[in-house]
Amino acid sequence: MKKIHAQFRIILMSLLMLMTCYYSNAQNPLFSKGGDVSWLPQMEATGYKFYDLDGSEKDCLQLLKDKGLNTIRLRVWVNPSNDRASGHCSPAETVVMAVRAKNLGMRIMIDFHYSDSWADPGKQAKPAAWASHTFAGLLNDVYNHTFDVLNALKNVGVTPEWVQIGNEIPNGMLFPEGSTSNWSQLAQLLNKGYDATKAVDPSIKVIVHIDKGNDNGRSRKFYDNATTNNVKYDVIGLSYYPYWLNSDYTATIGALQTNLNDMASRYGKEVMIVEVGGDYTLVQNTYDMLVAVIAAVKNVPNGKGIGVNYWEPEGEKSWSGYQLSAWQSNGKPSEALNAFSDTLGPPVIVANEQVKINGFAANPVEQGKNVVANLTYTSNNASDYFYVGLFKRNSSGGWLKTIAESTANQFLVASTGTDVTSQIALGIPLATIPTANLTNGEYYDLYVELWTANWGGKLGSSLSSKLTIAASGSLGIDDNNFENELLMYPNPVTDILNFKNTSETAIQSVKITNILGKTVYSDTDATDKSAIDVSNLSSGMYILSVNSGGKTQQLKFSKK
Repeated sequence: MKKIHAQFRIILMSLLMLMTCYYSNAQNPLFSKGGDVSWLPQMEATGYKFYDLDGSEKDCLQLLKDKGLNTIRLRVWVNPSNDRASGHCSPAETVVMAVRAKNLGMRIMIDFHYSDSWADPGKQAKPAAWASHTFAGLLNDVYNHTFDVLNALKNVGVTPEWVQIGNEIPNGMLFPEGSTSNWSQLAQLLNKGYDATKAVDPSIKVIVHIDKGNDNGRSRKFYDNATTNNVKYDVIGLSYYPYWLNSDYTATIGALQTNLNDMASRYGKEVMIVEVGGDYTLVQNTYDMLVAVIAAVKNVPNGKGIGVNYWEPEGEKSWSGYQLSAWQSNGKPSEALNAFSDTLGPPVIVANEQVKINGFAANPVEQGKNVVANLTYTSNNASDYFYVGLFKRNSSGGWLKTIAESTANQFLVASTGTDVTSQIALGIPLATIPTANLTNGEYYDLYVELWTANWGGKLGSSLSSKLTIAASGSLGIDDNNFENELLMYPNPVTDILNFKNTSETAIQSVKITNILGKTVYSDTDATDKSAIDVSNLSSGMYILSVNSGGKTQQLKFSKK
């Protein structure tokens, strides 16, 4: 009898433990680690192949799952074109992809753009079929489109865990009726999407999504207005792209954490990074950024931080033209995605020949002057050289125009070695449109490739952050680097400042002045001089002046 009682107690305790475990999981659901893969069907349709690290061909979704991702985000457009990169993602195509993801055990997020193509802070065009509708008609359109897509998913056994009503809408959606200039109307549109979602399944969580997740003032302004206008939603969704902020993630990760904490506390909502991405060429940096972002979301008090989703990790550059994918040119996933895994370690970075742009010597730069990029590169051969291009791009990062570019082997490597620091200067044509006069989110950047002699093979490439081009004469005294002759590196500098006159004209004298014009270093007999010890200078901005061949050339540098 005692034996039976003992066995009963064991069974009872086991049941209690299972119930406790179930309750715990229900209260603390699995952290969402995902990716938006809406380009995937088009990539496959054009013959793009995906490979595992061992070289075997494999389903892209399985590769992502192997990297630790458990969520798939899919955008949906109303009546899209068949354009390879900016079309597709129709309701029917979205249903097919959702079923495929569900069959692999992935969680689903649906992102309604309420447009026929890209919707983001700068553009929220109404679908063509809705363009002539009254505001009352638009309310019905949002409800019916949302309901129909989600109901179609439900009919094939897919219930999304999250639904976004609008994509990056800090300025509103369905312009002009749904602009934030008329918050009352925007709120009605958002609530129609919410109501349609809950009508299909009340358990689906509704996300309202804006960009610049590190900007607390921007976030408060938007979600305060949403509160005032009684917008209904469950989750605050934010984008976070250090690349588009023109800075490394280390400069803004603290602000992201502060904003996530404030959003969860101020509005009592769960928070999620629904879009994040890093430069595919900077594997270690992107990995480190993802680790930091995941930690920031998990650190939100009271379990309110629920997930991080990469935007188009599979969108490899040669297919998409997109710099922030997380895929290699050989069709294999980047080790940066290891950040999503609980078992995979950090990237193993091999010191192959490559190049990296570390920023600009000065930004902004005037028309007619030289843009000077700071580089770090690894090169094994003195005949390697750089291709340099100054490009204008659209708001999505797509190439629009080549403003200037190098020719032949104009920029040979300064010296061979590992992690060599150097600079490259490229002239900006005087007729270039200043950044302030560009429209629709267009911008400039610099692109550098490292090649073997005679275009034998590309060794690596790097894309800069945005470059601001100012009107001629607007910046006062600036770099006077005649005909790209003077190179100076590193910049910023800690100890030794190196410089080189590429024209081979003998250097006669050098001096350094501070921003007040005071000379802090001078050498009137500088023949064969190529370096200056600046370790004793105070931190700040200085100007290096080099006199050679009767010309004085000047470059600004920053002392750490």
